[in-house]
Amino acid sequence: SFIISYDPAAEHPFRLAGTRVCSLFGRELKGEPFVRLWDELSRGDITRFTATVADEATAFVAGVSARTAQGSPADLELLLLPLYHRGRTHVRLLGTLSPVEAPYWLGAEHVGALSLGTIRHLGPMVERMAAPGIAPGPEAGRQRRGLTVYDGGRS
Repeated sequence: SFIISYDPAAEHPFRLAGTRVCSLFGRELKGEPFVRLWDELSRGDITRFTATVADEATAFVAGVSARTAQGSPADLELLLLPLYHRGRTHVRLLGTLSPVEAPYWLGAEHVGALSLGTIRHLGPMVERMAAPGIAPGPEAGRQRRGLTVYDGGRS
């Protein structure tokens, strides 16, 4: 996990980065710009998505591809959340970056640049963006302990 400052001019520097995130890159990330961890193709998107998280106070989930200098790959998942600070959302973001499966090289090799893959914006607009002609009804899911449960999925 990590916390970044919402500072577009400084490319969102790390305020705090957990041991596992730092070991993934092989260095301390505190003070380093979050946007610079990404390849050139992904930097513009990451900048826009951090702004969306802060502006809309909503979550963002993305698939991430990583590759070490030796060429070893890893699939990661990124989660960015707004972190309220004194009632404001444009101050800090909370995030996690974790491997989908622990790569065999973890600890022996270090990630270079990250590449953005699939993304999901989790917020109130997602519920309103149903496919044309399909209106979500109460049968679409049921409430259980404050969560909406949808039947199906993994069998």
